[in-house]
Amino acid sequence: MSLFIKKSRYKNGKTYCSIVDGYRVNNKVKQKVIQKYGYLEDLKQQHDDPDQFLQNELQKLKEQNNKKVTIDIDLNEKNSTEIDTFNIGYSYLKKIFLSLGITDILKSMKYKTRIEYSLDKACELLTYSRIINPGSIKSSFDNKKYFFEPFDLSIDDLYRSLKPLLECKEEIFKTIWNNTKDEYNRDSSTSYYDCTNYYFEIEYGDKDEIDKDGNLKKQGLRKRGPEKNHRPDPIVEMGLLMDKTGIPISYNIFPGNKSEKETIVPEVKNIKRRHNIEKVIIVADRGLNCSDNVINIAGTDLDKGNRDGYVYGQSVRGADAEFKEWVLEDDYKIDTIIDNDDEITFKHKSRIYPKKMYINRKDKGLTKTGNKRKEIILVDQKQMVYYSQKYADKQKRDRNIIIEKAKDLIKHPANYTKATSFGAAGYVNNISYDKKTGVVIDNDLSLNEERINEEAKYDGYYSIVTSEENLSDIEIRNIYRGLAKIEETFKITKSELNARPIYVRLDEHIDAHFLICFISLVIIRLLEKKEYNKYSIKTLLKAIKEFECTHEVSNIYKFINYKDEIKYLNDILSIDFDGKYNTRENIKKILKY
Repeated sequence: MSLFIKKSRYKNGKTYCSIVDGYRVNNKVKQKVIQKYGYLEDLKQQHDDPDQFLQNELQKLKEQNNKKVTIDIDLNEKNSTEIDTFNIGYSYLKKIFLSLGITDILKSMKYKTRIEYSLDKACELLTYSRIINPGSIKSSFDNKKYFFEPFDLSIDDLYRSLKPLLECKEEIFKTIWNNTKDEYNRDSSTSYYDCTNYYFEIEYGDKDEIDKDGNLKKQGLRKRGPEKNHRPDPIVEMGLLMDKTGIPISYNIFPGNKSEKETIVPEVKNIKRRHNIEKVIIVADRGLNCSDNVINIAGTDLDKGNRDGYVYGQSVRGADAEFKEWVLEDDYKIDTIIDNDDEITFKHKSRIYPKKMYINRKDKGLTKTGNKRKEIILVDQKQMVYYSQKYADKQKRDRNIIIEKAKDLIKHPANYTKATSFGAAGYVNNISYDKKTGVVIDNDLSLNEERINEEAKYDGYYSIVTSEENLSDIEIRNIYRGLAKIEETFKITKSELNARPIYVRLDEHIDAHFLICFISLVIIRLLEKKEYNKYSIKTLLKAIKEFECTHEVSNIYKFINYKDEIKYLNDILSIDFDGKYNTRENIKKILKY
């Protein structure tokens, strides 16, 4: 309670003395009379020093109220539309945010550029909102009043903050790394890279900017491109780099129609330069496995000590005939390994093989058709293949679903178009489409039994290739399995963080949107590390979103939705929110604003 002596001068000329409690609700100053003492003239007759008397009374009341507060309830009091319940769960996010060192970067940027609003507070609000109540920037502004801490920012301040935030992007990556690498034992020697797409609910993508000579000046960012769910919306591609511990290192965004194979090498160079790392082993799925990436990352001479490395997934069905023949040869080893506390049978084999690579030779000019000339080279590569009955069963189930769709297509071709026949069309002979309508043409359609039988031969087999010849088969498998963490991270951005659809349209604003998502991801992953995976991310975030405090009386707030997860977070983060009641001053001290 904030008690003080109040002397009110009345119209009759007399001064009335009382002790009142001053407090704030929704940033509005309010007062409540705690004790009345009458007119100052009467006190002078009763006490030699009325001011000292009032000071003594004030001290007594403070001592009493520090231990116990009496709450008077007026049953006739009407409800108010004024907000008196606030989220306090964001305090756990804030504790980690402040430890990242981002605040100092943004305060420095504010000082250099003479920004009038608080850039670091804008970043905080956008980050906490992205985790607790994700949505547009307008929704972040509209909902800021639900945080206990006042964020004195206009909606224009939030939009204006995006450009300077983006200008700090590289420094933020570096600072987060420096401030977390030791505490969380981060390891970038093995790094995971993958790409995903985020859509915009707009009809048309961005046009490329062409100069007067017809040269490309600037490529549009929002473009239609390959998308897993086959949405027609323009998309933007994000490449995310994650360290061995599962914490994001950096990200970058690319036009939606850009091949993800072109993005990985620049990111490897960036991480090595930014963090002064000598060697990185990149782990990526088979979509990024191509000759250019293999050679640009690991070089052609695998004996060189200063090269980088890779661990890639490789399609068995899409491999060459020699590789498929080797896969089906029955010379597998069988080991028993522990996987997620389960004992499983690991059927596997590996070899060092001179892989034929095709590299582009820019110095050789173009072919007659205008394509880059290629040169064939041989690169030693360790290839590992393993068999999983569980994976075989899944592939068979998935294929049977598509086969049933293909059979229905053959029976009712008029019900299918080029878009709706996706997947099933590969199992149908003689399939073609009407050029105007896109509808499947009924032209002696039949099931492609040959393809089905060929695919079935390789059910359950999966291959991983690497430049690291000394890795054992189990080590290769375990390293590659870590890639699932980055896939889970993408799911978090699209579900918990609602990173799509994207509501901003300028390139720099889109990039800043992903920067906020990146910071949010780092906080979530560090929180996960802090609590040693005792609770799932979904469970933790639910508890954080629901943990609130409501104004009771004066400066007293009552905590509600206190759960086991909150108690655990209080312990591991040393935040004292275990009491049922707390004063505004104490809450402010804990939040440090």
